[in-house]
Amino acid sequence: MELRRDGTFPFCNPSAPFTARVDSALFPLDTPCMARPDAVRRVKSYSAASGFVYQYYFFEVLPARRTGKEGREYTYMVSADRRSVFPLKIFVEKDALGASTRRTRRGLTGTEEYAVAKLRLFQAFDELNAPLDAGGAASIDLRVDQANLDGFLQQLDL
Repeated sequence: MELRRDGTFPFCNPSAPFTARVDSALFPLDTPCMARPDAVRRVKSYSAASGFVYQYYFFEVLPARRTGKEGREYTYMVSADRRSVFPLKIFVEKDALGASTRRTRRGLTGTEEYAVAKLRLFQAFDELNAPLDAGGAASIDLRVDQANLDGFLQQLDL
């Protein structure tokens, strides 16, 4: 069954009070809605070339715009100390994907685009000389653009 846009099931009434009666012919859809549970995340580890070990999990992907360019922003939740977690965003430029599609005559699937973003995440971990924290994550601009996309596609054997 499909969820509504607000994350509730279509057989409940979002405006019903919590003490509502059970659905009946006289009072259809008077059951209050329950919030959708949070997704269970699989936390993974990555041992960077710098020697630091990061824990991360994929959080979401959203359409985004950076410096006038359209694309998708992949958000990973990252921890370097297993105590604090912060978002790290990778922007995949639509122009880079379009150029690759024109060159190879084959577009990337969603899974392949996710893999490219994840490789950029690993590259960022490898390039850092100090453990990443929330302040550092907010200040770095991680992108997949025309300059680095081909290297990632070669790593993926695409």
